[in-house]
Parts: sequence; C-alpha cells; structure tokens
Amino acid sequence: MNLSQWLLFILVIQLIHAAGTWKFYVKAGRKAWEAAVPLYNAIVLLKIIKRPTWWTVLLFIPIINLILFPVIWVETLRSFGKKSTADTALAVFTLGFYLYYVNYTQELVYREDRSLHPETKTGETVSSILFAVVVATFVHTYFIQPFTIPTSSLEKSLLIGDFLFVSKFHYGARVPNTTVAAPMVHDTIPVIRTKSYLYDNENPDSWKNKFELPYLRFPGFESVKNNDIVVFNWPADTVAKFFTKDRRYLKPVDKKSNYVKRCVGIAGDSLQIKDGDVFVNGKKLILPERAKPQFSYEVTFDHNTLDLNSLGPFLEQNDITDGGYFKENDPKKDTLYVGAMTAAAAENMRSLTGIKKVERIIAKQPDLSVFPQTKPWNVDNFGPIYIPKAGATVKLDLTTLPFYKKIIRDYEHNTLEVKNGEILINGKPSSTYTFQQNYYWMMGDNRHRSEDSRFWGYVPEDHIVGKPIFIWMSIKNFDKGFKEWRIRWDRLFTTVSGDGEPQSYFKYFLVLLGLYFVGEYYWKKRKNKSES
Repeated sequence: MNLSQWLLFILVIQLIHAAGTWKFYVKAGRKAWEAAVPLYNAIVLLKIIKRPTWWTVLLFIPIINLILFPVIWVETLRSFGKKSTADTALAVFTLGFYLYYVNYTQELVYREDRSLHPETKTGETVSSILFAVVVATFVHTYFIQPFTIPTSSLEKSLLIGDFLFVSKFHYGARVPNTTVAAPMVHDTIPVIRTKSYLYDNENPDSWKNKFELPYLRFPGFESVKNNDIVVFNWPADTVAKFFTKDRRYLKPVDKKSNYVKRCVGIAGDSLQIKDGDVFVNGKKLILPERAKPQFSYEVTFDHNTLDLNSLGPFLEQNDITDGGYFKENDPKKDTLYVGAMTAAAAENMRSLTGIKKVERIIAKQPDLSVFPQTKPWNVDNFGPIYIPKAGATVKLDLTTLPFYKKIIRDYEHNTLEVKNGEILINGKPSSTYTFQQNYYWMMGDNRHRSEDSRFWGYVPEDHIVGKPIFIWMSIKNFDKGFKEWRIRWDRLFTTVSGDGEPQSYFKYFLVLLGLYFVGEYYWKKRKNKSES
C-alpha cells in the first residue's frame, strides 16, 4: 500500500475501534468521542487500563504491534471485570471483536483499583514471555540480529559455522516491509516449517500483499563503503523454505534469504574484473589485511617424487578446506585441481618436493550465466560496468537495457516493454532512465565458489540488512553431523572488521563475567549482613 492507502486503512481501523469500545471509555469516566480520535484514543485507553502511555509508540511498530494488540484487548476486558479464561480466549480468537459483544450487551463496571499483577503463576509466566518477546523483537528488528555463515563464499574472512551479530544501526535500520509476520523468525517458522508471514506468492496483486509498508530506513552513522562485509537480502531469491528452491517463488524484500558478501563496488563506481582481479574506477581494489581471497588452482606433480598421502596433512596445515579432484579425462592423474586456495597456501605448495607447477586458473571462455547474460564475459574477466547511483541518469537503448531492466522493472517497480525496437517505461517511450536508489556490487572472497553479483547483478539499497560486527561463536565442521562439531576457540568473541589478524576477546569476557559473579556474591553477603 502507498501512504494514502495506509492513512485510509488506519482511519478505518480507528472507526472500527470507536464503534466497538466507546462504552468502555464512558464507563471509565471519559467521553465517547475520545474513542474516535486517532492516536489520542490509544493514549486514553492506556490510561484507562493503567498501562504506560509510551506503549502507544509500540502500537505503530510492525510485528511488535501484533503482540501488543491482544494484550490491550485482554487488559481492557479485565479493567471491567471480564477476566475469565473464556473472556481472554474470545478476545484473542475473535481478533478483538468480542469487545463489540461486551460493549453492546453487557453491563460494564470500571475496576479502577484492579491489581496489575497476574493472579496466577501461569499468568505471570505468560506476561514475562510476552515482555521478553517484545523486547527481543525490537532489538532483533532495529539493533542487532544474529546470523550464521552457511557457505564458504567468504572463506577465509568468515568461515562456515561462524555465528555473527549483525548491526542494523550502522547503515540505519529498515522498517519491516512485512507487517503481518511471526516475531524473530525469517521466512519460515522452525519445526512446523511453514511460511512465517502473510503474503501470496503466486498473485502479486492479492489483498494479502497490500499490507506491505513502503521502504523506509532510519538514519545510520555510516554508509556502505568499498570492502565492507555486508548482510543483505538476496535480490534473486528463489528459496521457498530454508534451502528448498522454487523458481517462481515471490517474497517481500525483508523476507528474501539473507546473504553475506564483500561490497567491492558502491553506487557511482565503475567496476571491471581482469584475470580475477577487481578494478574500481580504473584502480586495482586493495583488500584489507584480514581478507584472504581464494582462487582455483591447477597443481601438476611428479608421481615418483611426491607422496600423495602427504597432501592431506598439507591441506589441513594450510587450511585448504575445499579439497581437490582429478579430471576424468586425465589418464596420468598427475594434475590436481584445488577448488579454493589463498596465494600464501599456493606459494607453500610450490615448495613441496615433487610439485612441478602451481598455476592459478583463470576463466577464458565466455559464460552466458554471468550478468547480464548478453556479453562474452566470465567470472574472471568481466565489464567494465557502471554501478547505478540515486539521481544519476543513463542512456537507455537495446544495448544497455539488459544491465538495467531488473532495476527498472523489479526493484523500482515500473512497467517495462520493448515494442518495435522502442523501449517503453510506464507506457512512454524512453531513451534515458534516472535511478531512484543506490546500488552495490557484492562478491565473495572465495572467487570461484561464490554465487554473487557476477551472476545476478546489482544489490539495491533497500535490500541492505546490516553490517557484521562480532563473531560470538564459531563451530568447525558445522555443515557436517553434530558429532563432528568442534569449537574454534581462537575465533570466539572476535571482531569482523579491523586491522591485523582477528583477536579473540573471549578470555576478557570470562574475566569480566567472573568479576561480576564475585561482586554479586559479596554484595548479597553484605546486604544480608546489614539486614540482620
């Protein structure tokens, strides 16, 4: 819905509220008209039910308001003596319309002095859980979100099994597009494995999709820069549930699968890849010290002098985790293809006895799976391309259209068609296009084992989720069975960005935790002594 449609929707909700609750206001000593004034009616009702007026803000926060509305319905009934289990259940399962029945058919007596504390242990537990869910949802949505690295595309910067905290406030937190969804889960509810949000995946014009909010981002204190590691929603998402693929599956932006890559190009940049090296605005991109890009290598060796059994320990010592293979049409079996290896590991391999050659593999043949699927490019030789910037205007013709058609049609929601060689945008002939938002170019450090912008193109600004800042847990063999798991102690409590090698702050955390428990023990001991 656009802004005017949302305002109309909110007005209708206010009228529904007023029609079903005016008598509650009157019996609490207020005026009936107060139930019909938007925003003010919420403040008055919160005073009637003896709840903080700042809850009014929470009523306008997507997802959190879905938790709070049933609480207010129940609290309203209890403020007028309707506190049975049946009253509570009817309020929740009728989506608040039970208040209409009470408003028009029941005698209401306002209990101004009612206790706000739950009368049973169960009520106290439910109240505590609801409060915890509201707080956690607020933090998860606007401040910090946990994230797990599932693939090797950023090895050795981020490893499979790294558990991250992702900051939403560095780049500015997005207001969720999806207003009706389960709290603190992404696109699927665990265990029952069903969709976690209200949306019609087959019909974009369905009424279910009308509850989406337009893109809105709070101000951040920094912008996305070249070489930043960024979490974003995958623009080309086709994952229906977890890793179940469905090529026709549609999702709201904030429910698309979360990806993490390195931003090698920002809005306004010119980008090119030459023999696997990235050039931005004509200069070779210098990666930070912690980044360890990996490439595929062809390793030729002598069977007579190299013991193949020694390669296993070598791969482990040099942290070569993607392994190697022989080509089927290689009868001599003297050439090993290593899928991903750093330049340092390749240099170490050259020093092994029996190794004849270690050569980095550079793709030469055109690959039409590479963006924009119309050029004779590949993953190692690509471009140059322009990365769109908000407000910039580009020439539009049949040659440049493949670069920008997804932007025009899918990301900026225009109609686009080509008739008799003429480009029509929103039904009008167009020879230029002006971009409405910034775009970014995301790539993995594991250059030959990464599905990234080289395949699906630009990442829109409204798809940016946040910035990984902290690794709080790291498990080796995370993609294997539980029995194979091993904790990487040296990666616990390490920062994601920064200069030099990552440093673990886990021991400092343990010291502070120990001091806290010791301090709490002596504080309680002193308190008990003073009370006695």
